[in-house]
Amino acid sequence: MTINDPVALAEVMAAFAAYEAALMADDIATMDALFHDAPTTNRFGVGEVLWGIEAIRAFRKGRGGSPQRRLGQVAITTYGDSFATADAEFFREGAQRRGRQSQSWVKFADGWKVVSAHVSLEGASH
Repeated sequence: MTINDPVALAEVMAAFAAYEAALMADDIATMDALFHDAPTTNRFGVGEVLWGIEAIRAFRKGRGGSPQRRLGQVAITTYGDSFATADAEFFREGAQRRGRQSQSWVKFADGWKVVSAHVSLEGASH
């Protein structure tokens, strides 16, 4: 298995960038297009646990947009030509806590899609 094949890596980086732009613009159609359309697609957020694409779509429609943020370090890794992980830290405007985002991407016939996502804010450790 090839890790970080240049072609696959470029494709996922482009998909990740498209998702980030859509998130900041509240472009729900693009965000939906970049998530796998299936009941097995999940997203755990700062204040929500969303099982399945329909729950994710309902959340996005009711949210009224994501808080604006800037990305810090981003690590995207491809495994073979059809699976990737994307991990990023982010900083919301006016907030002190660092955010973290992890996504699992799979390449389907219609392109790269997020199949699992997790968003959290850094808290005190124990």
